[in-house]
Amino acid sequence: MKRTRLVKQMIRDLLLAIGLFLVAALAVVAQSSRIASSAASQKTKIILDTDIGDDVDDAFALGLALHSQELEIVGVTTAWGDTALRVRMVRRMFLENGRAGIPVAEGIVTKSATAFSQARWAERGPDAQPRVDAVEFLLNAIRNNPGELTLVAIGPLTNVGAAMERDAATFRKLKRVVLMGGSVKKGYGDLGYEPDRGPMAEYNIKCDVAAAQRLFTSGVPIFMMPLDSTQLKLDEVKRDVLFHKNTVLTGELAELTKEWGQTTPTLFDAMAVAYVIDDRLCPVTRLRIEVDKEGFTREVKGEPNVSACLESDAEKFFRFAMPGWMKAAEKTEPRATSVK
Repeated sequence: MKRTRLVKQMIRDLLLAIGLFLVAALAVVAQSSRIASSAASQKTKIILDTDIGDDVDDAFALGLALHSQELEIVGVTTAWGDTALRVRMVRRMFLENGRAGIPVAEGIVTKSATAFSQARWAERGPDAQPRVDAVEFLLNAIRNNPGELTLVAIGPLTNVGAAMERDAATFRKLKRVVLMGGSVKKGYGDLGYEPDRGPMAEYNIKCDVAAAQRLFTSGVPIFMMPLDSTQLKLDEVKRDVLFHKNTVLTGELAELTKEWGQTTPTLFDAMAVAYVIDDRLCPVTRLRIEVDKEGFTREVKGEPNVSACLESDAEKFFRFAMPGWMKAAEKTEPRATSVK
């Protein structure tokens, strides 16, 4: 009898221990789920408005966003020129990097004097079916995420201006606009080695001056990455390191740089994405900026309407960005040359 009671007690103790272990394990799982959910909710929601395919810096900017754990890409809108072909280019990048579910919307078609240098690569991307209107997509995204959405504008501002014209009240519900555009004290080629030549009319602003003027008077918080802080040269040493990394993204960036047809990319647009991820990379100064009829972004007296980054540390930027471009998983098989 004593032995029977002892066995029964041992079984009860064992079952109790198992029960306690299961309760503890479930608590750990629940806590991990809460942490993961909290981390996901803390991601910065962005829409990237881009004229990808002309200069190659847009591809580097998109690539940096694509592999950032800090960002949730709500969608991409294409701007300026052949916006339908730009959609195909973005969709190809997403498809090849395993992110085909991110929406890509087609912006307003315009005439452009700038060559679509990466058109051959873009033409091997899938068509968008059905077509999604970029302006309405942007406004709907703001309505669904009031006060939470960051618009990262790295192309001419035609879509942005049209969104304000269509529904200014909704546009003002953006959390902020992070803009690559303008020139405050330094122009193209002012890299600190020679006397600065002063501000210039920067491309993204002068392509659609009216849209830029509308944005700078919209009242939406603007974080401006002008020429002063974005002339970041991807030199030969960095290209060699980056393009010898065997990942899908680095392979794409190498192909696109080759198709772009010049030697050293200047990664203007990548700074706008990097700033959203880590604002310490480009400290800002509060300024009053007005856009004149020629597309100059003039500093004037008055209540500040932008936070502008007037100087950055290029080495610090590349030490941040290079691992981001290279951290994707190693390729396990040859990358497809066509996604039609």
